[in-house]
Amino acid sequence: MSNLISRRSVIQVAASGLASVALPSIGQSSAWPNRPIRLIVPYTAGGFTDQMARLVQLGLQTRLGQTVVVENTPGANGIIGVNAVAKAAPDGHTFGVVIAAHAANTTLYPKLPYNPEKDLVGVSLMGISPLLAAVANDAPFKNATELVAYARANPGKISFGSSGNGSAAHLTTELLKAITKTYMVHIPYRGSAPALTDLLGGHIQLLFDAPTNLIQPGKTGRIRLIGVSSDRRLPAAPEVPTFIEQGLTNFTGSTWASMIAPAGTPREIVQRMSEEVSKIIRSDATRTRLDAMGTFAEGSTPQACDAFIASETAKWAEVIKTAGVTGS
Repeated sequence: MSNLISRRSVIQVAASGLASVALPSIGQSSAWPNRPIRLIVPYTAGGFTDQMARLVQLGLQTRLGQTVVVENTPGANGIIGVNAVAKAAPDGHTFGVVIAAHAANTTLYPKLPYNPEKDLVGVSLMGISPLLAAVANDAPFKNATELVAYARANPGKISFGSSGNGSAAHLTTELLKAITKTYMVHIPYRGSAPALTDLLGGHIQLLFDAPTNLIQPGKTGRIRLIGVSSDRRLPAAPEVPTFIEQGLTNFTGSTWASMIAPAGTPREIVQRMSEEVSKIIRSDATRTRLDAMGTFAEGSTPQACDAFIASETAKWAEVIKTAGVTGS
């Protein structure tokens, strides 16, 4: 795991370099947007990706003076929707919102119908949602230290669920296994809800998932939250320590949302959209909503967004190859 890239350092370098770059004149973007903007979400309505898109939808309509339509285009672990973005006319009227699976797909599916580096450009990193780890209340481990000790003493006796093969939850647990040199059995589900149901029923012993799905059952005592896979605690669950605090140095894993655009979209349009998204994301009202979701507000330059996605792609490629994970 020594070759994993520090995402925050990459973002800072990219952002600092932006100050010395002169932006071109508005030119072509002066008449933009001149019709409704499509914001493609590669997943069904109601999930994390959809929530993030709708958080900025109304604000963009006000700021840009045009209707912004969220299009849910699910299928194939997000590939169908992302392909629609990649193949769209690069005229500034089609954008997309992607999550961590987008970075993992590059390695999981070598024959994607698009080239992530050549066919897409980053617009803004919108938010980062570190994953929470939950265990059943009757599990023989009550914190991360006890979990690792039990897993080492009982190889294969812990089964962990995820929202699907190659998901952020799956890969984050594989990263934990690699760092701790433990063996736990993966049980993939079709989404987070059935995985949580089986955790509550004691059919699996461990589940990493987005905070929006675990905070409430954790606070009501239905499950035990044992750690945050981040370098900082969540405002929505300040009582839950990070794994780093519990001795697992550099162990981080998250889902996140980034806005992207088709390659070739005029640079000045991408820059304008990035600025507007960042203003909305960093507003007090949006930050409050994101805090409740267990998501850290970001808002970045296009260059920093590209750097972040590249670092995530490299990080999860190493985990995928080490664990022997394949697309399904």
